[in-house]
Parts: sequence; C-alpha cells; structure tokens
Amino acid sequence: MAMTTSHMPRPSFYNSHDIRFSQKPSWFRAQPRTKLNPSVNIKASAGVRKEDIVIVGAGIAGLATAVSLRRLGIGSVVLEQAASLRTGGTSLTLFKNGWRVLDAIGVADTLRGQFLEIQGMVVNSEDGRELRSFKFKDEDQTQEVRAVERRILLETLANELPPETVRFSSKLAKIQSSENGETLLQLTDGTTLLAKIVIGCEGIRSPIAKWMGFSEPRYVGYSAFRGLGVYPDGQPFAANVNYIYGRGLRAGYVPVSPTKVYWFICYNSPSSPGPKITDPALLRKQAKELVNNWPEELIRLIDLSPDETISKTLLVDRWLWPGLSPPASTGKVVLVGDAWHPMTPNLGQGACCALEDSVILTRKLADAIKSGPTAIEGALRAYGEERWPRVFPLTVRANLVGSLLQWDNQLVCSIRNNIVIPKLVRLGPVLEHTNFECEPLKA
Repeated sequence: MAMTTSHMPRPSFYNSHDIRFSQKPSWFRAQPRTKLNPSVNIKASAGVRKEDIVIVGAGIAGLATAVSLRRLGIGSVVLEQAASLRTGGTSLTLFKNGWRVLDAIGVADTLRGQFLEIQGMVVNSEDGRELRSFKFKDEDQTQEVRAVERRILLETLANELPPETVRFSSKLAKIQSSENGETLLQLTDGTTLLAKIVIGCEGIRSPIAKWMGFSEPRYVGYSAFRGLGVYPDGQPFAANVNYIYGRGLRAGYVPVSPTKVYWFICYNSPSSPGPKITDPALLRKQAKELVNNWPEELIRLIDLSPDETISKTLLVDRWLWPGLSPPASTGKVVLVGDAWHPMTPNLGQGACCALEDSVILTRKLADAIKSGPTAIEGALRAYGEERWPRVFPLTVRANLVGSLLQWDNQLVCSIRNNIVIPKLVRLGPVLEHTNFECEPLKA
C-alpha cells in the first residue's frame, strides 16, 4: 500500500469526482489570503497551500473520518507525522456499535472475514476459579464482538482513500486562526497550509486540543502491558473474552484469529513510574513477573508474543465537565476521538466512540456545506452538543469500572469475586451502551 504525495492532485470540494452535491458550494472557492497577526502575513504568499478540510492524525479516528467524508463525496487531506501508517500495537475489541459504523462506511465485511466473532465472556479468579460466564447473544441477539488487529483496521481504512489523501512526515508545529475564520497550520518541515476546516484526530496528546484549552489527560493510577500471542499451528482457545481478576492486578485474553490471541495485564503503579521502557525483553520479563503464579496459559501467551507486539502504557482519561471543559469545537476547528475524550479501556469503547464521532461529524458537515460557510461553525457545535451526553458518561463509567477492578483491598476483592460478579452483574445492562443506530453513508 504505497501512499505518496508528489505530483498528485489534492482532494477538493470543487473536484467533480469528490463532490456530488447538485451545485458546488460557491463559498469553497479561493478567498483572499489574510493576516493571522501582525507578525504572520500570508497574503499572496506562494508558500501557503489552501485546503478545504484538513484532518490531523492518521489513526483510527482520522482515517475513519476521511473515509466517512469520502462516502458523501467530500475530499480531505490527512496529515500524519509518522513516515508511514502507525501500525504498531496489538488489537482492539469492537462491539456492535463499532461494527455498525464500519458497516455504514463500507468496510465491515472486509474485516469480518479476518477476525473471529467472540461468543461470550468468562471471568476467573487468579487461582483459576470460574466466577461467572456469559453468552453475548443470550442477552442481545444483535450483539457483535470481535477483536481486530489495529494494523489491519488502519490499512483497511487507508485503502478506501485515494493515495494522495494521506500526507506522511507531516508533523504539526503551530496552529493559528486567521481573521476570515480559516486556520493556518505550520508543519515542522516548513510547509504552511491554510484550511477552511480542521479536524483534530491526533490522539490523547493532541496539540490541537491543547491549543483549544483542554487539560492534559489524567493518569488513572494503573498501567497496562499488552501483547499478541502467535500460534502458527492454531491457537487453542474458545471464542470467549477471558478475564482474570486479582488484587490490584487483572489480566485478560481474547482470540483474534485462528492463530493469534490478544492479551493484557493491568496493574496498579505509581503516578511517576520512571523512564519509559521500550526493551521488549525487559517488558516481557516484567509482565511475566506480575502474573507468575497465575494460570499457565497466560504465561505461555506472553512467551509466544513477538517482541514488536509487546508494549506498556500508562492509562489516562479526561472528564469533560459541563461548564468547565472547552467545547469540542472552536470556530471551524473540531476534535474527534481520543483527542477530545480519552477514556480508559475498561468498557472497550475508545475506538467505538471514535468511529461514532466520525460518522456523526460527517453527516453534520455534509449538510452544512450545502448551506454555506455560516452553517459550518453551527454544525461543529451541534456535533459536540450531540456527542457530549454520550462520551462523558462513558468516560466516567469506564473510570469507575476500572477503579473497582483495580482495588487491592482483600475484603473489597472478596465481595467483588463472591457476591458482585457471581450474583449481581447482568450482562444486558452492562452492554447497553453498545446500542447505536447508524444508517449507511450515501452521497
């Protein structure tokens, strides 16, 4: 999958193959260049490139947004600071809301054939005792759960875009607003872009979110090891999500494909864990030491994980307090996915919510573009107002679930393992947040 940017036409609203509205929006014609401030004059500058929609970040949120826009005939440019797609990492679990979005943008069937459908969930204690098991379709016949390799998901989305859409080695250095409502983006290589609409999809450390006044994501008190076990002759597990709960420590694993199994370990750790460790041998050693006396299949999974799949991350989130947090958009700049609402992975909703964001934003933008420039800012505000009641409670809930599961108090863990999980938890209400209606995107 080669993606180059040299000598290729850029996507534009006024290219006939990119826009299918009955009449081209006249407001997307070239406009006079204006000053950003007394020290930055972009008038008549040959070095400034004008773009209609610029998406910053070629992760799941950015690529899904670009694909969604293209489904409605709207072109975009995606800036990615890396030299190629960032296909590192392991897998992510997508529930039915994620699959409905992937269906809507036309890539779900390509992915379904590559990954196992997960049938249920099994919860065990660290000594191997089964606490509870569930079947997803017993609670909800429409539920669909699959663990998807991040690399394949990104490549599938990228393959839906014209090759000139993603511009690699394009790291944002500075963002400024202009007097006419456009946004100036300066890249570290000296490139300057003037964009009518900017969509920030750069993940939890988003520079655009910082520019908009958002606080840094907050560390939640525990970290995660992750990896992808590879069984060349076939993995031995049933198609279930398997959880193991200890004191201040938990783990899980889920089959991804006939030969691959994703695993994770969450453990309580200090707020200042020291320098980042990238040596795979050391990461593997640390992960195994945490679960040394746990079920043998987990230890074997760690041993069977290629070095490049093993990682360690600090888990963070950011609560979007009403009246205190900035809105999702400022002028014609808007945030999508983790750039706006980073959440812990305890509900498996980070990627799913980013996918939801992409289609909601796309529909509102498409309607606004037909109406003219004054409608754009209102459409971005409406997107934020619609999505906030969805993502804020999920962020809080994911945090609280994680806190419960990370308790290291012996009495609390005993109540959790012997009363809460076996007798009180009902899967239907637990997965109610995966309900999401999403019609196909059609121009």
